[in-house]
Amino acid sequence: MSGTLAAILGGAAGAVALVGIVILIIWYCLSRSRSVPRTSETGSSDPSIQVGRNVGVELSLREARHFDMEELSLATKNFSDKNLIGEGKFGEVYKGLLHDGMLVAIKRRPGEPSQDFVDEVRYLSSIQHRNLVTLLGYCQENDQQFLIYEYIPNGSVSSHLYGAAGLASREKLEFKLRLSISQGAAKGLAHLHSLSPRLVHKDFKTANVLVDENFIAKVADAGLRHFLGRVDIAGPSSQVAADAIFLSPEVREFGRFSEKSDVYSFGVFLLELVSGREAMESQSQDSDQNLVEWVQNNQDYSDISSIIDPRLGNSFTAEGMEAFIQLIVRCVDPSFEKRPAMSYVVMELDRIYEKEMSLTVVMGEGTPTVTLGSHLFRSSK
Repeated sequence: MSGTLAAILGGAAGAVALVGIVILIIWYCLSRSRSVPRTSETGSSDPSIQVGRNVGVELSLREARHFDMEELSLATKNFSDKNLIGEGKFGEVYKGLLHDGMLVAIKRRPGEPSQDFVDEVRYLSSIQHRNLVTLLGYCQENDQQFLIYEYIPNGSVSSHLYGAAGLASREKLEFKLRLSISQGAAKGLAHLHSLSPRLVHKDFKTANVLVDENFIAKVADAGLRHFLGRVDIAGPSSQVAADAIFLSPEVREFGRFSEKSDVYSFGVFLLELVSGREAMESQSQDSDQNLVEWVQNNQDYSDISSIIDPRLGNSFTAEGMEAFIQLIVRCVDPSFEKRPAMSYVVMELDRIYEKEMSLTVVMGEGTPTVTLGSHLFRSSK
């Protein structure tokens, strides 16, 4: 009897010990899984966490840095006019050199300290992609607010198309390079739309697409409208008019921003890329239609070659240009339901680029031999 009882007690003790070991193993595995870095689509190997304004969103962890006023003042030589590189909706933009040798772009505006401002910076700085300008951190001191971004050395696409301060640019930017720039910008926007919850840029325009020293496109000011509140899109200034041309009909009429309104803005960007002109300009001296209206009303391509930037010369195939124009027409469709998603735009631009590369063979140094896929633009050559 005593032997049986001992056996029972021994078995029970063994079972308890086994359960304890299993619990320890499970705890160890869970701890390890939390500490192992996850690799995101963007190539980041930073740990992932659940962050977001209202809903949990999985983003690569990048802690927004808090800068102090003294460091920013030293970086910009006390906000010298020589370091002032522009002015946007948020405020003045300065080029700065941090003590560790990093170049940054610093945006400054008057503003009282706000926790909402800090929360928004933390959210936006968590969004990482090679085709997005990285928001590094912030500062709130002396009733001023600052946003600190990575500095992109080669300027905006608009500066390369039109030159600085409206002066005509002499750069040619061959068609394949413009295609490559459009691919990068499309991938940046598509990444914003792939987040959960999705982030709509709301202020996409040619001036907000920057290029680095290798002409890799990086979309700037993503989410900036969250800092600005309601933005008046009507007004007499030429800058407001130039910005308004990128806004879709549903935004101008009802203020309804969406992924499809970003697609419309992207279509206007593509139109400026292919024409080398600002979209608000008239198609010709004899026309009172701006470029967007003209394209929307001439979808039979009867005279579409007249808007192609003459600086492109012979650097494109007719097949590639025709597909590019067709994509523009789809993106700037007045009906948001008919516009494609940015994910489709990315795939289409990739297809056009690959096709263009396969049909264009570079002979010697900078002399392209162009294989025409159709006779659409014969009259323009």
